[in-house]
Amino acid sequence: MNTLKVVISSTRPGRVGLPVGRWVAETAAAHGAFRVEVADLAELALPLLDEPHHPRLGQYMHEHTRHWSALVDAADAFVFVTPEYNHGPAASLLNAISYLYHEWHYKPVGFVSYGGAGGGLRAVQAVKPVLTRLSMMPIPAGVAIHYIKRQVIDDVFTPSPPQHAATAAMLDELDRWTEALRSLRERPPPGPADHPPGGDPVPA
Repeated sequence: MNTLKVVISSTRPGRVGLPVGRWVAETAAAHGAFRVEVADLAELALPLLDEPHHPRLGQYMHEHTRHWSALVDAADAFVFVTPEYNHGPAASLLNAISYLYHEWHYKPVGFVSYGGAGGGLRAVQAVKPVLTRLSMMPIPAGVAIHYIKRQVIDDVFTPSPPQHAATAAMLDELDRWTEALRSLRERPPPGPADHPPGGDPVPA
């Protein structure tokens, strides 16, 4: 069975992303197509990117990076649960993405976004180009939660029927894309020699 990693992106105290993430994980487990695991970026507490080498080399110097690498590498697909901050995604999500390279390749990702009137959709659109650069497949189906605080009472998220239906459709699509990309994921990643000079610079 394929492994789906639900990534809770917000790290703010009192975040509503935690009850939303729990609901997504429970719904995905009930869906039955995946083995479901949760990665909470608040618990992982990754520092601002502190690796000296380009992530494509896999020469990780810190234990927190090796741990994050193992979690992402073991997943076949993802759901990112993300808020919208100033028309963009949480900085913690972008930071977590930037730590790794090959571990993300050829894996589909769905989004459950939340916010005010926009439902977090601008955050999703902002992060998609970053993911495609990492050879991920952001699927079209997703879930947008508008005016999120109306649906979180006593730290419990209560979805609407349309949100339940949208989540089921997203999980169906993730299952299809996960199988479609399997052959690419099973190929060994290219070595550093396969990346000619002139590509992205090594981060300073």
